Amino acid sequence: ALSDPRRRGEIPKELRTCLKRDVKPCHVSTEHTALETTGRDRPGLMSEISAALYELRCHVTAAVAWTHNARVACIIHIEDGLMRGPIMASKKLAQVHEKLESVVEAHHESGERWSVRLTAPAVGRTHTERRLHQLMYADRDYKQCQGCDGSCRQWNGCTNTHVTIEACREKGYLVVNIRCRDRTKLLFDTVCALTDMQYVVFHAAISSKGTMADQEYFIRRQDGCSSNTQSEREKLAQCLIAAIERRESHGLRLDICTQNKMGLLSDVTRVFRENGLSITRVEIGTQGERATGTFHVTDASGHEADLRTVELVRQEIGGSVLRVYRSPNGTSRASSSSISRNSSGEVEERAKFSLGNLLWSQLERFSENFGFIKS
Repeated sequence: ALSDPRRRGEIPKELRTCLKRDVKPCHVSTEHTALETTGRDRPGLMSEISAALYELRCHVTAAVAWTHNARVACIIHIEDGLMRGPIMASKKLAQVHEKLESVVEAHHESGERWSVRLTAPAVGRTHTERRLHQLMYADRDYKQCQGCDGSCRQWNGCTNTHVTIEACREKGYLVVNIRCRDRTKLLFDTVCALTDMQYVVFHAAISSKGTMADQEYFIRRQDGCSSNTQSEREKLAQCLIAAIERRESHGLRLDICTQNKMGLLSDVTRVFRENGLSITRVEIGTQGERATGTFHVTDASGHEADLRTVELVRQEIGGSVLRVYRSPNGTSRASSSSISRNSSGEVEERAKFSLGNLLWSQLERFSENFGFIKS
């Protein structure tokens, strides 16, 4: 926990200095041009974007996309496919930007929010997952978020997300209590939401038991203001729920490891689209001659994809699909049983441990070099 300042409402000098520092880059390539896109999600969008990049002779070196509440945030690292380096020419950057704007706005509705942004290589580029939280917060994906209402008192038996916010007037704090499913990087995601909303954590208590986690935060506004309204509390609760939900991966998970080539992302996503599958999340990166990644897919309606369709996709993509995972609760996890073909060509259930799990653990060491984010 952070120590309380000597005077109420004052943020310590050390903390103010820390807050001004950029997050150290991780899981990103600082040698390539970064493309950031946010807006309304739709089936086939990733395929359209990657096809446009291939048409412009841009090579995708890493890509990550999250979808939540019908919104999407995508970060793609690209290089010049002919010169093999960052895209530096202003004319080429303008061409890429114009083409992508036409793609993402092709089916837009009146008043729809879209953002397409290209950034040059930078040493101080923000951690990819941190940046995804910022993009989705700016796109207001939290608007429809609701946890359990106040009538639900059985926290011990409910696995939904609970957020309560109360005022501690004698200390000038807001006390935030969160109970939700425990998972990897839960604390990171929660603190990202608090930071995005200009709150500072002064004390915190974190614990987990079984599949559930409890978090308690004593926070103040970064500007030292202790006043708050009901609408501010409601927005804070919505944003915390959104930060927790964004990382949840819905649908079947496909782990892919194949030869790196120009247009690889375009080829894979085209196969998904042609077979009626929609991508809910993607994380892919390259290391030398190899490309490794994860795709979470559903059918076009957002329901669980049919295994026979996924098997057809696996055959079309080829042996590069290592494993297909299905989680019984609708979210894909490494501990879920996997589905693959046996020697007789039939789909079968595998043990919880798989080559895919081993591959992820080994490749995690290289994440800083090629932009892959471990699920």
